[in-house]
Amino acid sequence: MTRRLPRRALALCAGGLLLTAFLPPAAHADPRPVSAAEAWQAPTSARLSTDGSLSDVVGVSASDIWAVGQESVWDIWQSRGAITHWNGSAWAEVGIRNDPTGAGLLRSVAAASPTQVWAVGEGHDGLPYLAVGSGSTFDRVVVDKLHVGDWLAGVAAVPGRMAAVGRRGEQPLILTQNGAKWKLTQLKGKGTLYGVALSGKGDGLAVGDTGTGPLVARLSGNRWKQISVPAVPGGYLRDVYFDSPKRALAVGGVYQSSGEVNPLILSWNGKRWSRVKAPGDDVRLYGVTGDRKGRFWISGVDMERPGEAFLLTYDGHAVKAVRGADSAAPRTIRLQSVTYLASTGTVWTVGHVVDASGRYTDVVERFGAAGRTEP
Repeated sequence: MTRRLPRRALALCAGGLLLTAFLPPAAHADPRPVSAAEAWQAPTSARLSTDGSLSDVVGVSASDIWAVGQESVWDIWQSRGAITHWNGSAWAEVGIRNDPTGAGLLRSVAAASPTQVWAVGEGHDGLPYLAVGSGSTFDRVVVDKLHVGDWLAGVAAVPGRMAAVGRRGEQPLILTQNGAKWKLTQLKGKGTLYGVALSGKGDGLAVGDTGTGPLVARLSGNRWKQISVPAVPGGYLRDVYFDSPKRALAVGGVYQSSGEVNPLILSWNGKRWSRVKAPGDDVRLYGVTGDRKGRFWISGVDMERPGEAFLLTYDGHAVKAVRGADSAAPRTIRLQSVTYLASTGTVWTVGHVVDASGRYTDVVERFGAAGRTEP
């Protein structure tokens, strides 16, 4: 769902998402044996209404998974932010109370606990959108410090703390809640933040871009401060996962003059960032999760084989691709977010499928850890 692309050329714009209007036609990949999809469980849908897309997902447990997104993505006036919940057997949409205007798009969701779930995006009233849920209902939260024109893209939460990131004007913006207190931080210089992660020990990382290269801010001593990253001209970051104080992974891409986007992965060792070699050429990376034991999963789309569900895995040494089966019909399947459930050893990813006519259908994919990988 930046990167110098029109953010609202159409209604849908979430965390690095490139709209169909900007995509090359979907192409058929080479035939794949059935065994290529053995690790992938049958794809499902949260059954959002016409032209629906899911932009983010968080798993509390195998019977408590939240996802957010948008319905009617092509209609800027009728588009509607959506919150949906998996209870272990079915998906069901959950409404937001105390909100006469409604959300136009929800970009990100985070859970501090089973009874405190946060969602952010943008409202039809021009204000950035913030909602909090108790596990069964949601209410919109109005923060006086936020203004019309402010923009929120990502949220993270741990017990007692929440952080949402985005942009105000041309500057990176961070909104934090600690207990009952709200604090607004604007970083110096130009840029936008898209992803954020918090640890239970008071650490935090936020990622984005300056318009010319990747941008990272770190929370330390209750203060956010921009930190140095490897120089990557044309680079951007869209998501970050905090595995431990000495281990984190950030993902994004690098724009090429050809129009392709090369994958970008940066690894944090507690002191500095280093670039990780990633396979593929025109590969768009959106979301990252981990098992807090040094293993990570990254969601996205390989534009050279857009009909296949696509993940990258990283074990601290090498990045490998995991692919689902190709479709007989032309399509692009874009997995925008990913979450790991330790209790089942399962990775859940959400996003959308775009067919040859440009119609969107939300998609939920599940992947077992014993899946086939490619070098």
